[in-house]
Amino acid sequence: MTDRTVFPVVGFMGAVQAGCCYVPVDVKMPIDRMKSILTQVAPAAILYAKKDEKVASQFSGLAPLIKISLESDTVFDLNELQARRDGVLDIDPLYTIFTSGSTGKPKGILISHRNVIDFIEWMDDTCGLDENDVLANQAPFYFDLSVKNLYTALKCGATVHILPQKFFSFPKLLSAYLNEHSVTALIWATSAFRIIATSGILEREPFRSVKKVILGGEALQASHLNLWRKAMPDTMYINLYGPTEVTVDCTYFPITREYRDDEIIPIGKACKNMEVMLIDDDDRLAVPGKQGEICVRGTGLAIGYLGDDEKNAVAFVQNPLNPRYPDRLYRTGDLGRLDEDGNIIFVSRKDHQIKHMGYRIELGEVETAVCAIDGVSDAVCIFDEDEDEIVCFCVTEMTAAQLVATAKTRIPKYMIPGVWKIMESLPANANGKNDRVKLKENYLAER
Repeated sequence: MTDRTVFPVVGFMGAVQAGCCYVPVDVKMPIDRMKSILTQVAPAAILYAKKDEKVASQFSGLAPLIKISLESDTVFDLNELQARRDGVLDIDPLYTIFTSGSTGKPKGILISHRNVIDFIEWMDDTCGLDENDVLANQAPFYFDLSVKNLYTALKCGATVHILPQKFFSFPKLLSAYLNEHSVTALIWATSAFRIIATSGILEREPFRSVKKVILGGEALQASHLNLWRKAMPDTMYINLYGPTEVTVDCTYFPITREYRDDEIIPIGKACKNMEVMLIDDDDRLAVPGKQGEICVRGTGLAIGYLGDDEKNAVAFVQNPLNPRYPDRLYRTGDLGRLDEDGNIIFVSRKDHQIKHMGYRIELGEVETAVCAIDGVSDAVCIFDEDEDEIVCFCVTEMTAAQLVATAKTRIPKYMIPGVWKIMESLPANANGKNDRVKLKENYLAER
């Protein structure tokens, strides 16, 4: 059970020391979603902090409950613990992160020890962090961006501060905290970077000790980058890209020149021991300048999805460019193209999965949750990229406020639509299905 304190970290490390795999579950998540995750996991134990005892008690029938403590007089069998660790292979699971699922059921992505070891060694070499660095973890621990902060610190001996969420609602508190604690590096989600860029705090109180800003999670806008660079011109900025299935990131782009506000910032080239290819609809390499699906192979590829052979068979496939021997490749569902320097430019999603506030969200899961509300007969969600808004077209007599209040009990806050369009019926296409294209075209034209 995770929140923004040190207790989840203690739980993670305790699990690893015992030779186990851990699964972060947000304590503020709707109960039904938590039950869905825990039922899939079938955990050996549920670890919780004292303040979350009431939440944890609701799942006492699923597994033994263990309260995390920073002090304990328990006597451990050190020989048994060592024997368990000796039996762990680097290809065994280290953690499982649950992300949004297109069927309405969260999907668990299994990441191995070797996945994390290779990625963090690359992070350490590329970003040049050491024991003198002070990091400020912004991401919740059920979001894999936090892996970069925790394991980079363990690798190089850096210090990590865990930032409370309120700092991003009150940027003045954030600035004071980062300056007081001489934070040197920010490994953040691009959404947090954007919030601070548009808050005005950088002009008034820039982060004086920050020398490196490492970003990922969604497309980086040059206009936001320029606000940071104007306030902090001597800071190094790196743009990263990668879904959870490739162990956080698979490409990187050090930003070394000025960009106009309307320019696209590349996601760069492959990380060490990874290959990133653009594959067209005919399963061939896309011609330079033409877009193709971003596909990845290498040591970062996850073990796969927990208990979902069907999805594994679709996403983790034989490399179509190599028919001669087993060669596993992950299809991201993202479209990209190469620029003149050989850097990858992110274009868009192939399907209904989106990036919003740094999170990967399946619009199908949002639709499932909305359609499950009593009084809703149909719903379709689209994503307005320009406004960074999830828009829900809903056939109901309820008000938008009522829909939001009910949705909050079913899905996380970041998945709740920001715009609601109440309709008598939804348009259908030639196949009798909800016409998403027409809905989006009409909405954008109206806006």
